[in-house]
Amino acid sequence: MADRYPETLHRNVVARSRLFRVEAIGLRFSNGVEVEYERLGGSAAGAVLVVPIRADGCVLMIREYAAGTERYELGLPKGRIEAGEAREQAANRELMEEVGYGAKRLTHLRDLTLAPGYFGHRTQIVLAEELYEQRLPGDEPEAIEVVPWPLDDLPGLLAQRELTEARSIAALYLARDYLLEKKRSV
Repeated sequence: MADRYPETLHRNVVARSRLFRVEAIGLRFSNGVEVEYERLGGSAAGAVLVVPIRADGCVLMIREYAAGTERYELGLPKGRIEAGEAREQAANRELMEEVGYGAKRLTHLRDLTLAPGYFGHRTQIVLAEELYEQRLPGDEPEAIEVVPWPLDDLPGLLAQRELTEARSIAALYLARDYLLEKKRSV
């Protein structure tokens, strides 16, 4: 049954903001049941979330104000993939804007979704290695604090009350496991 997708009867944009659009989607399932869903859509290209790892094994976290939680949050550099931009270009650009580093090696680890039942957004997790200093101007309203943390001390990092974003937490585990497997296979 999972191989059969419902038939799309209609798709209408019912609201739009600078960042999002709300779509009403009419679907007919294989058993004949028709349902109308609403979903929140973002940019078609999605976003990147970057796990920058220095040569000494420290991950470069950022602390910035998050309007959704109305406080400063600790997380990983992230941002939209602009039209015509490849995933790796977007990851390197966001890294340079938010952390002040570029990366010679970028590895796509996985795509993640947020609440896929109603949110049509994908975040591509990218590991950034072989870092070099390079800053690009960003669109942040204030300077972002960069917080280096040893990835070997992931439990200590996860104990930080400011680290609540699920994408960042998942990305840290993905990066840690990827790097451990890479070490084992050498």
